[in-house]
Amino acid sequence: MKRSKSGVVTFKADGSFLNALDGIENRSDFIRRAVLAALDSACPLCRGTGILTPDQKRHWNRFSRTHSVAKCRDCDATHLVCGKER
Repeated sequence: MKRSKSGVVTFKADGSFLNALDGIENRSDFIRRAVLAALDSACPLCRGTGILTPDQKRHWNRFSRTHSVAKCRDCDATHLVCGKER
């Protein structure tokens, strides 16, 4: 079984961010959970940057020939649709 490494991550925070964290009992746990939730929701292609590299764009262009982006009629969420499902 592979064991995960443990480490410390630091970042700068402005006053309003620090004030927002005021009163949170376990700030480290809160921040850790928030970051994990954000990573779980990040786009799998751009990983949350909003920008595709040229190679990712090339792969996306090939993929999008047989797939499309659509809005769900029920919940209005944007999602991928396989061309075989049309």
